Amino acid sequence: MSGKNNDTVSAILQHFCVERKSYALETINNGYINDTYMVLYKKNPVYVLQRINHAVFNDIDGIMANINNALINLNDEHYKKIELIKTIDDKPYHDNENGYWRLMSYINNSTTYNTTNDANIAFEAGRIIGKFHQLMEGAHKGEYVDTIPNFHNLEFREKQFLSAKAVADSAKLDIANDAILFAQEILDKLKVLNNTNLPVRVCHNDTKLNNILFSKESNKALCLIDLDTIMKGYFYYDFGDAVRTIVNTAPEDERELHKITFERKLFNAFLDGIATNGPFLSKKEIHTLAIGAVFMPFIHGLRALTDYLNNNIYYKVAYENQNLDRCISLFDFTQKALNEVNYMQKVVSEKLN
Repeated sequence: MSGKNNDTVSAILQHFCVERKSYALETINNGYINDTYMVLYKKNPVYVLQRINHAVFNDIDGIMANINNALINLNDEHYKKIELIKTIDDKPYHDNENGYWRLMSYINNSTTYNTTNDANIAFEAGRIIGKFHQLMEGAHKGEYVDTIPNFHNLEFREKQFLSAKAVADSAKLDIANDAILFAQEILDKLKVLNNTNLPVRVCHNDTKLNNILFSKESNKALCLIDLDTIMKGYFYYDFGDAVRTIVNTAPEDERELHKITFERKLFNAFLDGIATNGPFLSKKEIHTLAIGAVFMPFIHGLRALTDYLNNNIYYKVAYENQNLDRCISLFDFTQKALNEVNYMQKVVSEKLN
């Protein structure tokens, strides 16, 4: 980052309860929403500093309360604890004219993966997601606010899509025509999902593979990160979001669609990891998992398509059609997951019942 920005962000650290040292900063570019910086001392990472995207997350106090409440539960010998560093006036975040900032502990010798071909990584991802849900079973759901209301609500996302389509530029509608037709087809197929009889859980709601920390030494999963979307939901949200980034070995905006895969060995390993936590899912939840693996890539693709039609107001983009590329990639995986539904149902039933 530039010297001026470095000085600005370094000044933010003065407002947190940390030792006064000469820290360096390194920008982390993985996320689409928040601005994230690694805080280094003598070239060693010591903290993670984030500027929360207030345009996306309007209720900063609600977000931070959700995270604080979750971290009380997420404390186990098999789950690495993250610490929120308080400000000098005992608040969980600092706000100034440059935005809302929070500081978290850094877990030494940890790493993330955007994709994997390694069945052990898939297994560990399943294990830690299952552990997260086991630990959160005791959470008081009433304490958790919806940080993004209707985040995975299909009816709401359909209305957003139709509204964007109604006012979109004609050239964009023409370019995105195939994606629009696919969206309309899959929307009808997914309306069979009925959440009324499913138990409500406190979910992570963004369990893509690179939101899991792994040990550099052992490749053992340590914990989930990016906790802004912790709120009420259904287990198939976290299951489906993990599947879309674990069993597909290509990036989520891959433009060469033949590289997008559904790797059965990775799916099996992921389920084996979940199963190590013992039985904690109801039969009704288990019944939704295969279609959940179709639902989650589709709803992400629908949101990317909607943002493209709305001229890229939500996600960060590096070029004009990146949201459309994300959409097409996600829709391609949606179709591949749909082709595997019978297989997924069989394996889920064998491993989790």
